[in-house]
Amino acid sequence: MPDIEKLRIGFILARSFTLSAFALFVDTLRLASDEQDRSGRVTADWQVLGSTRNLVTSSCGIQVAPTSNFVDPAAFDYIVVVGGLLSVEEPVDRQSIAYLQAAAVAKIPLIGVCTGSFILADAGLMKHHQTCVSWLHVRAFQERFPDHHVRADRIFNLDRNRGSCAGGSSAADLAASLVRRHISHDAERNALEVLQIEKVRTARDIQPRRPLFEEFDDQRVRAVLIMMEQHLADEVSIEMLASSVSLSRRQLERIFKQRAGMSPAHAYDRVRMEHAKLLLLQSRATTLEVALDVGFVNASHFTKTFKRVHGRTPSQVRSAGSAR
Repeated sequence: MPDIEKLRIGFILARSFTLSAFALFVDTLRLASDEQDRSGRVTADWQVLGSTRNLVTSSCGIQVAPTSNFVDPAAFDYIVVVGGLLSVEEPVDRQSIAYLQAAAVAKIPLIGVCTGSFILADAGLMKHHQTCVSWLHVRAFQERFPDHHVRADRIFNLDRNRGSCAGGSSAADLAASLVRRHISHDAERNALEVLQIEKVRTARDIQPRRPLFEEFDDQRVRAVLIMMEQHLADEVSIEMLASSVSLSRRQLERIFKQRAGMSPAHAYDRVRMEHAKLLLLQSRATTLEVALDVGFVNASHFTKTFKRVHGRTPSQVRSAGSAR
């Protein structure tokens, strides 16, 4: 019987990596690789790579041991970096960075899962590629890598020989897409069914999240709201927002009135003021600094808009939060 060509994945785990994202990615491969949940590595194989065999501790405290040294990157079809807490100053060691850079030179596709995309960007490996991150981390990514193209509307993205995903359950969706591409539709379906994942999600699916002020069913409204959140300081015109979802300005305004009960401009103010409220409660930034951070050029205009949205001035909100 001839050898079966396997889908081969190498994993690099960051310090304080997200265990759920790693586990879902691996289990999707495991369940796709054999029939009847026997966990055989028939059509896929995987290794956890490391410069040492020391245990890597996840953000929840569970530890995972590397299973392989840094072998030739060409031994893998993909190398996946699983990130975790952004507060960790050196999430991977220098040997890991050098290995990823060597893999890029060898044209091995690299994938960042959760904040693994930050690690790839820090290594200079995402600059000419579109990066997908969680809506929770998009501001941090923009601040650290202002010359990179980032998006936080989709669950994952595959851009030539780079991939990225928001983390969490989307790690299973990204893994399933690789299974479908390299193994078969049946293998993908088998894996997702055993994982009790009913619907196959693709790179076109919007990140599931609760908007800052209300939940909307219309995908176009949700996509525009997310784009607004990505451009708090550098306000995007209503025409550009409409174009991003293939609508005219008039069509977008009509949809917002019907679905959100407000105009896109009013919704933009709400998005910016919700972020401003978080900054007031969670940081020591002055009112003017907060105003500038959400796209206002002076504190007076910002205060008027803030009070119209929240019913209280920024100082009143901050005082109430401090009294708790």
